[in-house]
Amino acid sequence: MSELAIDVRGLVKRFGDKAAVDGVDIQMPKGQVWGFLGPNGSGKTTTIRMICGLLLPTAGEGRCLGYDIRREAANIKRRTGYMTQKFSFWTDLTIRENLEFVARLYQMPNRRTRIDDTLETLGLSDRQHQIAGALSGGWKQRLALAAVTMHQPELLLLDEPTAGVDPQARRDFWDEIHRLSTKGLTVLVSTHYMDEAERCDRIVYLAHGKLITQGRVADIIAESGLMTFRGIGDEVRALAEPLRHQPGVEHAAYFGAALHISGTDRASLERAITKTEHKKVAWSQVEPSLEDVFIALMSRTGGDRRSHG
Repeated sequence: MSELAIDVRGLVKRFGDKAAVDGVDIQMPKGQVWGFLGPNGSGKTTTIRMICGLLLPTAGEGRCLGYDIRREAANIKRRTGYMTQKFSFWTDLTIRENLEFVARLYQMPNRRTRIDDTLETLGLSDRQHQIAGALSGGWKQRLALAAVTMHQPELLLLDEPTAGVDPQARRDFWDEIHRLSTKGLTVLVSTHYMDEAERCDRIVYLAHGKLITQGRVADIIAESGLMTFRGIGDEVRALAEPLRHQPGVEHAAYFGAALHISGTDRASLERAITKTEHKKVAWSQVEPSLEDVFIALMSRTGGDRRSHG
């Protein structure tokens, strides 16, 4: 068996005249956690659905868990857990009743034991008789994770799973994801949160349906060639607009109370700072963050040139 959980090449998906995904290649080893990043409409969800056999590609080929994504989709789906962004379980059933329903769908042996073990593992035992619709976002998320991992899949696909949950619930969720990965589960998760991306072994970045970059976070930052300067001070906000229009400044963005400006030419950035110098603002060079790099990548990529039907 291949050591790649996902091996797809040239994936294309068209809806009418619009190419939602245009030539995506992904080779993902088993047992890793990968982050799938990109702006809304970049093709992340469409790509995930093609990988797990829910959507037939217009062009391209590949294998997932050793099975052909075109001809053996049923085998892939049985071995994959797919958690959608929107809570997609039954709000008028209890936590336990939801898991019982899922266990029957998968025709699991020893259903009661499997459900009890899943409830215990994900800290849901004390809440198992609560109605799902009355749960907070974090507990709904935990129920959804229980439901999509109970059949012990080999691959877990998560589509923006932590949208709308509190920071503690996000941390708990990611602790659980990494616990599952240590047991051999392969995880591909789409996210908008940079701190979540930095928890991944590798990241894949899509924009306008195309794969822009992929690799380890540190390598992507290094390969961007980006330099970042950080300005702090009471009146730093007044400098953002003038700096955006200076030659060599690829982007200017706020990070907390500080202003970051980034570009690939140090001399141009230093000239821009000198030109807009303010006595109440202090500047220093800092390591570019992943967010700095992605903002720069988006500006370099430009507008969406996919045709629309």
